[in-house]
Amino acid sequence: MSDVALYRKYRPGKFKDVIGQDHIVKVLEGAIALKNISHAYLFSGSRGTGKTSVARIFAAAIGTSTNDLYEIDAASNRGIDDIREIRDGVSTLPFESPYKVYIVDEVHMLTKEAFNALLKTLEEPPAHAVFILATTELEKLPETVISRCQTFVFKKPTQKMLKDAALAVAKKEGYTLDAGSAELIALLGDGSFRDTLGILQKVIGSTPLTTGSSGSKKISREEVELVTGAPKTALVNSFVDALAKKDAAAGLKAVAAASEHNLDMTIFLRLVLEKIRTVMLLRASADMRKTLEEKYSAEDFAILEKLAAEKDSAINSKTILALLQAAEEMRISPIPELPLELLFAN
Repeated sequence: MSDVALYRKYRPGKFKDVIGQDHIVKVLEGAIALKNISHAYLFSGSRGTGKTSVARIFAAAIGTSTNDLYEIDAASNRGIDDIREIRDGVSTLPFESPYKVYIVDEVHMLTKEAFNALLKTLEEPPAHAVFILATTELEKLPETVISRCQTFVFKKPTQKMLKDAALAVAKKEGYTLDAGSAELIALLGDGSFRDTLGILQKVIGSTPLTTGSSGSKKISREEVELVTGAPKTALVNSFVDALAKKDAAAGLKAVAAASEHNLDMTIFLRLVLEKIRTVMLLRASADMRKTLEEKYSAEDFAILEKLAAEKDSAINSKTILALLQAAEEMRISPIPELPLELLFAN
């Protein structure tokens, strides 16, 4: 594998490669087709959703060469002098393109004085200047700046999108993910393509992998758990089984084991919720079986099917609500495992 980070290597280079942002791509492509280019765009959304990638694609699509593309990281260039430098450069004509494009990443990090200077530039830009502001914290931007931009909100990719991305990139790199490992990598990616591929790269680079008959190297869920420190499947299953049987001793033992291994309790709870939800869906709709089966290993899915078939199981809508409440309480609890322990207190 090359030294290039996977998220850089497989960053979308054209609009057709962008995943999960059709509502934005269609508008931008339409504006380009009509030659209706705005002087300022604002891309907001959580980390790793493709804001900077789409900004670069848009710049290329309107004919901007690398010599006329300027990328500024506002986290480290946040002062008024930095913005004044941009303002002075804006007035000069592009070297070889119809537009000079300025991509300002993490724009919410600018100082108040820098925002004021930027506002003046946005109010009266030359015809050849296009600004693309990107932020993960839209609420920190002054309304005066927002009102002068075309605003686009980037959606978080679904877990399926992240899973498919991990599977596709792994295949291109000569590796094979099983269903459980791909699902776990997607979950740990937490709504970010960049983080998902970063986790995949960590796993690929840290684990001696078994080569299959096809020549591809296999990545199992156990290997992902080992490298990332994610809760082991057996431990999560023990907790789920304890909930189903109302077995307080077994449930508390699973929580204690997770705590002793210094596992992230929020991830542990998310994995529990995923499995409890699957049990509920299997019980409610037989038509969903095939879709749900794709998320797990054969052994893991067999356990969930068995739980779904048990008529005296305590897994029900109240269990889901209790787990959701525990997730809320975990955010403020000084003892991360306490909300899970309280599930067995009554």
